[in-house]
Amino acid sequence: MDFRGKTAVVTGAAQGIGLGICRALARRGANLAMADIAEAPLKAACAALGRDGAEAIALPLDVSDEGAVRFAAAAAEAQFGKVHLLFNNAGVVTPPKPVSEISLAEWNWLVAVNLFGAIHGIRAFLPLLRKHGEGGHIVNTASIAGLQVRAGRGTGGYAATKFAVVALSESLAQELAGSGIGVSVLCPAAVDTKIYEAPRRRPARFGGPFEPPAPDDARIALADGMKPDEVGERVLRAISEGEFYIVTHAETQAWLEERHARIIAAFGQIARFGS
Repeated sequence: MDFRGKTAVVTGAAQGIGLGICRALARRGANLAMADIAEAPLKAACAALGRDGAEAIALPLDVSDEGAVRFAAAAAEAQFGKVHLLFNNAGVVTPPKPVSEISLAEWNWLVAVNLFGAIHGIRAFLPLLRKHGEGGHIVNTASIAGLQVRAGRGTGGYAATKFAVVALSESLAQELAGSGIGVSVLCPAAVDTKIYEAPRRRPARFGGPFEPPAPDDARIALADGMKPDEVGERVLRAISEGEFYIVTHAETQAWLEERHARIIAAFGQIARFGS
């Protein structure tokens, strides 16, 4: 894909993977509609890219609010005329805990942002990608946690929403096959982001903001993880190559092999019961 002159909408664009994707797009001459719930960091990131020559606008946005997402879609189209690329990247995570201890407010927040954020994005922006007939691409950010669950991490709630994002993406790819609009699902492992600071911006309807606990092993691992700009470059290369699953860390292949070996082994039990 030639990204020059194309318009990309990126949610969760103020920092982390979203900003890494924006930087990669800017280097290729794309127009940027950058969206994030963190308004001040978003505007700072947008201004920095603008100083480097990118055509970019900042759209403060809570992706869990469908009306706000539709408003952002109208704003992006009004500014740039056409939208070609959608990156449903915004995501949140709760502090590590067993799924049995996750409060209903936390569940509602996880599902509203991680899953419905992508659903709202698809509903609002897919008609715009279809409208101009020039094709396009949608990338939904899941996680390696959307393909397997690591024992002892306490991230089962997050993983549940990301498994759903993978299924949503697989379905959308099947439905859009042959339309000229591609679909990918991004499944990174540890990336140097501030996702664990998301509770500071939790909306009041989900229980309001709270201070995240002190860094644990998972947060420390993120700080030592892949840099967002590396992920951004990986994502754009994958789009150009027509990849559906976008993975980032070779060592996670063994995690998936272990999980799928257990699934395949389960079919071997059928014969034991004469079915």
